Amino acid sequence: MNDKKICFIICYNDDKYISECLHYINRLTVPDGYLLDVLTVKNADSMTSGYNAAMNETDAKYKIYMHQDVFIVNINLLEDILKIFEDKNVGMLGVVGTPNMPENGCMWNGPRVGRVYSSNVLTAKEFIASDMNERPYMEVEAVDGLFIATQYDIIWREDLFTGWDFYDVSQGEEFRRNGYKVVVPYMDKPWCIHDDGFLNLSRYDEFRDIFLKEYK
Repeated sequence: MNDKKICFIICYNDDKYISECLHYINRLTVPDGYLLDVLTVKNADSMTSGYNAAMNETDAKYKIYMHQDVFIVNINLLEDILKIFEDKNVGMLGVVGTPNMPENGCMWNGPRVGRVYSSNVLTAKEFIASDMNERPYMEVEAVDGLFIATQYDIIWREDLFTGWDFYDVSQGEEFRRNGYKVVVPYMDKPWCIHDDGFLNLSRYDEFRDIFLKEYK
């Protein structure tokens, strides 16, 4: 494992989106002594299978799993992440999360912390989940999969989540099962833009039931 290497891992199915995403990654300031790599997985069967394949391909200690429609605007993002990971008890971080997962398993129905610039078919605005976000970070139960950074490798549950929903909150549970903290850093301004457009929730309830049976 190379503890001076950071790897972005992105599943994608749209060439224009991934091109724009990589444009922002290429603008980032790389901390002295660190290497930056990017692995892209085109047309993966599921988010978990794509992430597992790429995770096993790189020797980078630090990995950033990101949606193709996320554009990083904080050029010092890598340094900011490394500062959080100086706490070896922190295994995973995201930019939006929930301190308390609702009983129905839907993260968006509960309290949230974090910040992101959100753009969709109706609006483009800064999303501030809550002002209660603690410094330098707040421990949470789950983070949204639009952006996830880790400093340890734990297998993504592709045995359970074979689509595009609940892979993220599942991974938060897996990190917590292994004794690591899942956190959302304090941000004065959002670190990234999420151009999320339309959501396909056709299998959402199917995977929500699987999540609840496995973890709750």
